Amino acid sequence: MIEVAELCKSYGEVEALRDVSFSVRSGEIIGLLGPNGAGKTTLMKILTGYLQPSGGSARINGLEVLENTQAVQRDIGYLPENAPLYPELSVQGYLKMVADLREIPHAERQRAMSDAIHAVGLEDRLTRLIGTLSKGYRQRVGLAQAILHKPKLLILDEPTNGLDPTQIIEVRHLIRKLARHATVLISTHILSEVEATCDRAIILMAGAVKADAKLSELAATADAVVTVAGVEDEMALAALAAIPGARNVAVVAHHGDRVQIRVHGATDRDLCPEIYCLARDNGWLLHELRPEVRTLEAVFNDLAVANQVPGGVQ
Repeated sequence: MIEVAELCKSYGEVEALRDVSFSVRSGEIIGLLGPNGAGKTTLMKILTGYLQPSGGSARINGLEVLENTQAVQRDIGYLPENAPLYPELSVQGYLKMVADLREIPHAERQRAMSDAIHAVGLEDRLTRLIGTLSKGYRQRVGLAQAILHKPKLLILDEPTNGLDPTQIIEVRHLIRKLARHATVLISTHILSEVEATCDRAIILMAGAVKADAKLSELAATADAVVTVAGVEDEMALAALAAIPGARNVAVVAHHGDRVQIRVHGATDRDLCPEIYCLARDNGWLLHELRPEVRTLEAVFNDLAVANQVPGGVQ
C-alpha cells in the first residue's frame, strides 16, 4: 500500500527527512512514532501530496504520488492534527460539503454518509452545529470526513491529541474498527497510543528511520528473569553466569528467602530452558522464570540516548 524509498526533505539548511525508506502492506496498522520535530508531519504531507520532497520517491497503492497526486488522494483519508472543521456548519451539512468535494456520485452519497456516520457514532449529533460539540465528538466528525469516500489508506496525525481518557479509548476502538477495511498509518509521539492500537512501529528521530519492526519484535530481548530459593546469591550468580550465551548476571531484588536475578543474553537464543534445567539439577526452588520483555518506552529511550535526541520520551 505504501512504498517509500530514500525520501528526503530540506527546508533550507534544515533536513526534515533523511533517506527515509519503508513499506506498508495492505491491512496493517502502523504507528509512526517520534519526538516532536522528528519529521512525522512532513512525511505525511508528502504521502498525501501536499508537499513535494527534495529527493527520493513515495508510492501509494502502486502510484507515484508526485505524478498521480489526484488519483492518490482519492485513495487516501486524511485526518490532520487540527481537523479542517467549520464550526458554523451542522455535522450533516459539513459531511454533505465533503461529499461534494470528494465528488461522490449522488446515487452513492446517502449510503456513504450513512456508513461513515454509523462507523464513528454520530447518529444523534447530525443536526448539531460543529462548534457546539465536545472535542471528542469533533474528532469523530474529522474521522467521518476521512472515511466518507471509503479510502484504501487512512492517515491520522495525532488522532487523540487533547482528548480526555474516555475519549481516547473511544477513538482507539474506532481506529481498530476502521482498520478492518483500510490500511492505517497513525502518527503520534505518545508511546501508549502505539502499544494500544498498532501492529508495527516505525520510529523516526531527527528525520531518519531508527527502528521499523512489529511491536513484539521491538519488545523481545535475549534476557531472562529468574527467582529462586534454597541457594546462596553468589552460588546462583556463578552458576547462571556459566551458561553458554549468558553475557552477565545481576541480582534485581530479594523477597524473603528468594532472590530475583536478571540474566543478560549475548545472543538471540532463549536462555529459559537452560536456566530451568540448571535450577532443577541443583535442587533450587524455582518461583519464577520468564523472558525479559522491553516496553516501547525503553526501546524509545535507548534509541534517544544512542542518537542523542534531547528530552527522551514525550
